[in-house]
Amino acid sequence: MPPGEYGMLGEWEKEGDHDIMMDFLLPTGIFLKFPVSRNDTIGAIKKMVWRNASSEPLYGALSDADAYVFTCINSTAEREELEDETRRLCDVRLFMSVLRLVAREGDRVEKLTNTQISLLIGKGLHEFDSQKNHEVNEFRVKMRSFCEEKAQDRQRLPWYQWMEYSFSCDLEPCVSLAEPGGIKTKGTKKIFVNVKFEASDESFMLQQEPQDLPVILMRSALKKKATVFRSVRQEKPEDYTLQVNGRWEFIYGKYPLCQFKYIFSCLRGGQTPHLTMVHHSTVVKYQEEQGCLGSQLSKSRSLSKPPPLPVKKQNTSSLWSIEEPFHIHLLQGYRVNADEGMKDCPLAWVNTMVFDYKDQLKTGEFLLSTWPSVPDDKGDLLNPMGTVEKNPNVDSAAGLLIHFPNIRPHPLYYPHFDKLRDLEKNGGKVIATKVEHMKLKEIVDNKNYTEFFEDEKELLWKLRGVVRERYPESLSKLLLITKWNKHEDVAQMVTFLQKWPDLPALHALELLDYSFPDPMVRSFTIRCLRKLRDEELLQYLLQLVQVLKYESYLDCDLATFLLERALSNKRIGHFLFWHLRSEMHVSSVSLRFGLILEAYCRGNIYHIKSLWKQNEALNKMKALNDFVKSGWQKTSRQQMTDDMKLCIKQEAYMEALSYLLSPLNPSIMLSEICADRCKFMDSKMKPLWLMYKNKWVQGDTVGIIFKNGDDLRQDMLTLQMIQLMEILWKKEGLDLRMIPYGCLSTGNKTGLIEVVKNSDTIANIQRNNSNSAATAAFNKDALLNWLKSKNPEDKLDQAIEEFTLSCAGYCVATYVLGIGDRHNDNIMIKETGQLFHIDFGHFLGNFKSKFGINRERVPFILTYDFVHVIQQGRTNNSEKFERFRECCEQAYKILCRNGTLFVNLFAMMKAAGLPELSSFKDIQYLKDSLALGKSEEEALKNFKVKFNEALRESWKTKVNWMMHSLAKDSRL
Repeated sequence: MPPGEYGMLGEWEKEGDHDIMMDFLLPTGIFLKFPVSRNDTIGAIKKMVWRNASSEPLYGALSDADAYVFTCINSTAEREELEDETRRLCDVRLFMSVLRLVAREGDRVEKLTNTQISLLIGKGLHEFDSQKNHEVNEFRVKMRSFCEEKAQDRQRLPWYQWMEYSFSCDLEPCVSLAEPGGIKTKGTKKIFVNVKFEASDESFMLQQEPQDLPVILMRSALKKKATVFRSVRQEKPEDYTLQVNGRWEFIYGKYPLCQFKYIFSCLRGGQTPHLTMVHHSTVVKYQEEQGCLGSQLSKSRSLSKPPPLPVKKQNTSSLWSIEEPFHIHLLQGYRVNADEGMKDCPLAWVNTMVFDYKDQLKTGEFLLSTWPSVPDDKGDLLNPMGTVEKNPNVDSAAGLLIHFPNIRPHPLYYPHFDKLRDLEKNGGKVIATKVEHMKLKEIVDNKNYTEFFEDEKELLWKLRGVVRERYPESLSKLLLITKWNKHEDVAQMVTFLQKWPDLPALHALELLDYSFPDPMVRSFTIRCLRKLRDEELLQYLLQLVQVLKYESYLDCDLATFLLERALSNKRIGHFLFWHLRSEMHVSSVSLRFGLILEAYCRGNIYHIKSLWKQNEALNKMKALNDFVKSGWQKTSRQQMTDDMKLCIKQEAYMEALSYLLSPLNPSIMLSEICADRCKFMDSKMKPLWLMYKNKWVQGDTVGIIFKNGDDLRQDMLTLQMIQLMEILWKKEGLDLRMIPYGCLSTGNKTGLIEVVKNSDTIANIQRNNSNSAATAAFNKDALLNWLKSKNPEDKLDQAIEEFTLSCAGYCVATYVLGIGDRHNDNIMIKETGQLFHIDFGHFLGNFKSKFGINRERVPFILTYDFVHVIQQGRTNNSEKFERFRECCEQAYKILCRNGTLFVNLFAMMKAAGLPELSSFKDIQYLKDSLALGKSEEEALKNFKVKFNEALRESWKTKVNWMMHSLAKDSRL
C-alpha cells in the first residue's frame, strides 16, 4: 500500500492566490478557525486574529498584539517562531495549517535577526546550538564579537571612507587609453559627459580630458550650474560624489575618469556617460540608515553580553619530551571486488586531528561517522584532501571507533611558537660550493616539479638559508621536503618563517593547498595576502573560499581574513556570501560555511535585507523553471511561453522578481521585470531568459539567464580565468576586446549568467544566409555578410577590427584552458563584431567523442570563414592576418609568463569537487599548454605549431558544426 500524503507541502507548490482554512490557538485557550489568503503576510493574519478574537471570551485577558508571536511547525518538521511578520504564509511553508499564538520571550530584535539569518543561510541557528560542541560555541562567540565590532567601526567612518566600503570603485587594470591591439594614442580626444544634479531634471553636457580626476569634472559641473542659474552660493566639489545613472555605482577618488569601467565602456562603445552629482548629505543618510539596525541589535545585546572566552592554558609539559611510542588503535574496512581479484578498495574514509582546537593532544575514545568512498582510477586508500568533519548523516554512515591512548596523567599541548624557537639548533651560516649553488638554482628554477630525489631534498634543506635570501618564492619546495615529524626541523622551519620576506600573491596562494596544513605556514600565507588590493582579492576569492575546506579548525587566519575584508568592502562581502551559500547543501562543509555566513550577517545586518530579496527571487526562478520543465513537452512552445509569462505576471512572482540587486553584480538594480519579453531557451535544462526594465534610462533593459539542473561552478571558474587573462593583457597594453560577462553559482546546480545584448549564434547567422544549415556551414561569406548587414559602411572596418581582436583573445584562451564542446551554438558574435564563447561544460582537454571517435581534433577554433572576415573578404590581405597572428602570439606569451598563477588557482579549486578537476593529474593539461618549465622561445615555437594545426584542420571543425546543426534540426 503506498504511503499516504501528510501535511501541507503539496499546497505550497500550487500557484495563484487562493484561501487556506487555518486553525489558530490563542494563549487564553480559545480556538479560532477561518480562511486566509496564502499570500497574506503574518502581520496581516495577526490583525485578522485580533479582530476575530475581539468577539470571543477572555479577549480582555490578552495584552497588545506585539506582545505575542506565532509559532508553527515548518516544512522541516521543526518548531519555528515567526518573528519576521513581513513574510507571507506561502513563504513560511507550514507543515500543518495550524498557528499558535504565544507570549514573546527574550529580546525580539535578537530573535528576529536570528530567524532572518537562519532562513537566509539555509540552516537553522538552533542546529549550531544542538551540536553541543565547544569549538563551535567558542568560534561563534569570538566571530560575533569580531564582526559586530567591525560593524561599529564602519559606522564611525567619515562619509567618504564609508563610500569606499559601500561602493568600491570598479576600475580598469590600466590607466591609459589604448587603441585596439594595444597601441596607445598620442593625443586622446576629449570626452563628453552628461551630468545632472540629484532632485533636478536639468543636465549639462561637459567636455573633459580622459585623464581628468572626478573632482575636476565636479568642479566643472558646479561652475556650469552657477553660470546657468546665476547662483552666488559657493559650493565645493569635495562635498559631492558622482553616481552612475541607474546603478549603485559611484565615480570618485584619485583615479582618472577613463579608468572607471563604466566610462571606459562608454568610450569604447561610442556612448555618452550619464552621471548624477550627489551631495555628501545624501550619502550620510544612507550610512545612518544602514547603521540603524546594527545599533539596535548591539544595544539589545549589551544588556546580556556572553562571558569572555576561556584562555588557552599551555602546560609546561611539551609533546617533544615524549619518548615512549604513541599508538592509535583503529579498525580499517576494505572490500574486495570479485572482478578485480584481491584488490583493496576503501569502503569509507574519515579524517580527524590528533590535536584539538586548543592544541591539546586528544585522549580517549572517539566514534567517527565516516564518508562513503567511491573507487576511482587513482587507487588511493586515504583521502588527505577530505574534510576533518565527521559525517553528520550518522544514521546512514559507518562508524569508526578510534582510541587515543592517555600516555601521561596531565594534558599535553602542542608547543607554543616560543618553545619551538627555543628548540632551534641552527648551527650558523652554511658554506656551499659553487656546484651546490648551481644545483640549487636548477631545483628552484624547475616550475614543473612533482617530487624530489633524496639528494635534492638534502641540498634544499642544507641551503635553506640561501633559499630564503635568494629564492624566497621557492618556499613551497622547502616546506614540502621539511621533516614535520622531526621536532628540530619543525622548530627551525617555523623560526625561518618569521623572518621570511613576504611573497607576492602569485607564490603565496599555493601555500593554502592541503599539502601545507601547518598553522604557522597558513598564518604566514595570510600575512602575505593582506597586501592584496580589494580588486585583486576579488579575482582570487573563489579559490580562497574553496581552500577553507583544508583548514584543520574553525578558528583560522583565513576565515578571519576573509570576514575582515568582506566587512570592509561590501562587494567582497556580497560574493563571499554567495560563494559560501552556494555550497550549504554539501554536508561536509555546511557547518563551517554556515558559521562563517552567520558571522558575516552579524557584522552587516543591513545587507541581510538585500541578500534576502535576492534569495527570494532565486526561489521563484527555480519554481518558474520547474513549471516550464514539467509542461513544455505537453504543449506547444508558444503556449508554454505564454503560460510562463502569465505565471510571472502573478502578484507573488512580480513582487519577488522585481526591484532587487543583481547577484551577478550588486551595482546593477534589476527593477521591474518585463514579463512579455521573458522566455525560456531550447537547451536541455530549459534555462530562463529574464528581462528587466531600466527605470532610469528609457527603453534600456537588463537581462539575466537562470539555469537550474547544471553545475555552473565550472563555467564560473572558466569565466574567472578568462577575465584574469584580460586583466593581464591590458596591463601589458594589449586590449583584445573581450566581452565582460559573468556567471554565479547560487546553490545546488543553480546559477545566473549575464545576458550579453545584441548577440546571435554563428549557427543562426549561417541559417539566415542559406536554406540549408549543411550548405551554410561551408559558406565563407555568411559571417562577413551578416556583419555588413548590421553595420553601416563607415563602421564596418571597426566591426571587423573588434572581431579580429576578440577572436585572437578567445583562440588563445580556449587553447590554454583546453575548452571542449566548441560547436556553432556556443560561439557567439555581437552586432559590433565582438566574438565570444559560452557554455564551458568541458575544459582541461576533456574533449567530446562520438562512437569512440574524437569529434574535436583541433587545439582551438579558427575556421576559414573567421579568416575571411579578418582579411576583410580579400584573399590577398595577408597583412591583416599576420597582425592577427601576432596578437595571438603576444597574448600567449603574456599568459606563459604568468603560468604559475593559473596553475596555482586551478590547484586551489581541487577542493570544489568538479568532475574534470579533482587531482594534480587534471592540471597537467594546463602545465603543458602554458609550457611550464620551458623557455619563452620554446613555448612560442610550440604555440605556432598549434596555430598552424588549427588553421590547417579547420575543415574538420566545419564538418563537426554541420553534424551538430543537422542533429539539432532533427530534435526540433
